[in-house]
Amino acid sequence: MNRTFAVNRLKLRRAPGVALLLFAAFSVCCSRRPSPAPPRLVDLSDVLKGRVVRIADGDTITLLDSINVQHRIRLQGIDAPESHQDFGTQSKKNLADMIFDKQVTAACDKTDQYGRQVCKIVLEDRDINLEQVKAGMAWHYKDYEREQSPEDRQLYAHAEDEARQARRGLWVDANPVEPSEFRGEDKREREAR
Repeated sequence: MNRTFAVNRLKLRRAPGVALLLFAAFSVCCSRRPSPAPPRLVDLSDVLKGRVVRIADGDTITLLDSINVQHRIRLQGIDAPESHQDFGTQSKKNLADMIFDKQVTAACDKTDQYGRQVCKIVLEDRDINLEQVKAGMAWHYKDYEREQSPEDRQLYAHAEDEARQARRGLWVDANPVEPSEFRGEDKREREAR
């Protein structure tokens, strides 16, 4: 019995040293930071291809891809009149005339607060988003212009200026209300009721 007590006492004295050694080894092992990921050499944007099956308004569509998955898409860089706003119907019709039931490519780089992918739509090398602005059926959405390439930013701004000067589409009205402002007024009216 004496011998068992002595062995257990010896184990207890060594235990703190073993625990300290294990703690030190664990600390060294786990304190290393992982090396940073290598830079990506490819564009991170998603590229979708498919047929346009629905036009919700002048800047929102639904695309059906090759495996029959529907994608709700918000056109990047533009803001078209709301459906119940002046020129809302014309903007939607203009977009439908260009791409409804056609195969398009959508270069998407984010998802908006409503779960829609935000994309640049291309049909036969034509930037459809830009075409909406050129036709006077949408504003260049300056609140989000930083998400565009510098080249697109300049093209869209120039297209809006040109459409405004030519009084095309919604620019026939001397002071058209921007959709973002219209949405704010509409929301305030609903809240006042």
